[in-house]
Amino acid sequence: MTKKNNRSADIGVPRRNNTQRILNAAEKIFAAYGLAGARVDDIAQLCDLPKANILYYFGSKEGLYRATLERLLAVWLADADQWIVAEHSPRVGLEGYIRAKMLFSRRKPATSRLFMHELLAGGDCVREFLHTTLRDFVLNKAKVFAHWQEQGLFAPIDPAHFLFLLWSTTQAYADMQVQFAAVLGRKNLIAEDFEKGVETLMQLVDSVCVQKVNAD
Repeated sequence: MTKKNNRSADIGVPRRNNTQRILNAAEKIFAAYGLAGARVDDIAQLCDLPKANILYYFGSKEGLYRATLERLLAVWLADADQWIVAEHSPRVGLEGYIRAKMLFSRRKPATSRLFMHELLAGGDCVREFLHTTLRDFVLNKAKVFAHWQEQGLFAPIDPAHFLFLLWSTTQAYADMQVQFAAVLGRKNLIAEDFEKGVETLMQLVDSVCVQKVNAD
C-alpha cells in the first residue's frame, strides 16, 4: 500500500467512527423529538462533536435524519438476509428472524418508534426506499418462500402478507410497549414478555410449517 493510500485509510477510520457516533446520538434525539423538534446543536452536544462536523458529513438535519432511518432499515434487512434463506428450513429461518426482530424491539424501542412516527407522518423521507429497496427485498424473499412451498415445507400463503404480519407483531413490542406493559400490570416490558412473544409467534409459524425428516 502506498503512502497516499495509507493516509487515506488513516483518515477514513476516524470519519467512520465519527459517523457512527453522530448516528447513535441522532437516533436518540430524533426518537425523542422527531425531525421537526430535533436540533443539530443537541445532537452535537450528545455525541461531543462540533456541529460543523455533522453538517459536513450529512449536509443538513434532514440528511442526517434520512441517514438515521436508512441505518435502521439496513439492520432489519440484514437480519432477514441472515435467516430467511433457502438453506434454512422455514421453522429455523423464521425463528431466527423473529428473535432478531424482537431483540431489536427490546434493546432499541425508541429507534423502532422513530420509524413508526415517520410512517405515520406519511413516510416522505423513506418513500424511495419503500418503493425500491424494500419492494425488491420482499420480492426476493418471496422466492425463498416459494422454494419452501415447492419442497412441501410451508403452507401456500402469501409471502408479502406473512412478512407484514411478522413486521407488525415484532415491532409492536417496541411501538406499543406502554400499552402492552399496562395490560400486563408492569411499568415496562421485561425479558420474559419478549420471550413469551417469540413463543407465541412460533406457535403461529408452526401452524404453517410442515416438518420433514432432515429438513434442517
